[in-house]
Amino acid sequence: MSYKLEICANSVASCVEAQKGGAHRVELCAAIPEGGTTPSYGDIAVAREFLKETKLNVIIRPRGGDFLYSELEHRIMLKDIEMCRKLGVDGVVIGCLTPDGDVDMQRNRELIEAAGEMSVTFHRAFDMCRDPFKALEDIISLGCNIILTSGQQPKAEQGISLLKRLVGKADERIVIMPGSGVNEENIAKIARETGATQFHLSARQPVKSLMAYRNPAVSMGGVNITVNEYEQNITDAGRVRATLEALKDTQEHKL
Repeated sequence: MSYKLEICANSVASCVEAQKGGAHRVELCAAIPEGGTTPSYGDIAVAREFLKETKLNVIIRPRGGDFLYSELEHRIMLKDIEMCRKLGVDGVVIGCLTPDGDVDMQRNRELIEAAGEMSVTFHRAFDMCRDPFKALEDIISLGCNIILTSGQQPKAEQGISLLKRLVGKADERIVIMPGSGVNEENIAKIARETGATQFHLSARQPVKSLMAYRNPAVSMGGVNITVNEYEQNITDAGRVRATLEALKDTQEHKL
């Protein structure tokens, strides 16, 4: 059995660390506190320059919040996918829902057609679907390659029961990739109990700012989202390697 790690990369620096640690793939995102939005042209272009051994996927999400998109937002997503194709991205990460909590077949189909030869992951919009098994079949019929899901729970470890059922129902027609709260401490348990072979995690560590002067009276982040503006969270290659080692131990115990 071959296990693969996808790193949720919040920056090009995180992409580089993910590659150093041996990650199979990154999902490059901006605005992580909002659940991830489409990164800038510059981020994508420079990540593509640096990533040689590790595949580059990019989230296509014009804003935070729900997954019910307007016609204007849909046009933005199509343009972002066009940009990704031109930059040589390996895959895109999408997810559009209807007002009733079903997979929006038409919107997603148009995004998938725009993706062309790139791989397509259906992101955690899946966890907001009213019926996960109907959503699974709909996403398979669309031709997606991967579903990223926490098992419709806040963290993947809490969603193990549903994740296991999804892996069984998928029956190798699509990859079920657990994500949210996955780390080097719990990945072996999640792998063992769900039967999943690909996993999504951040493996980030806080890195202190080098700013010497700091104005405590002013914050750029507003009041609704608490962000330490003198600290960055960056993927750590050592944590990626440690997670891979935990999976290796799981694999060896199965032999």
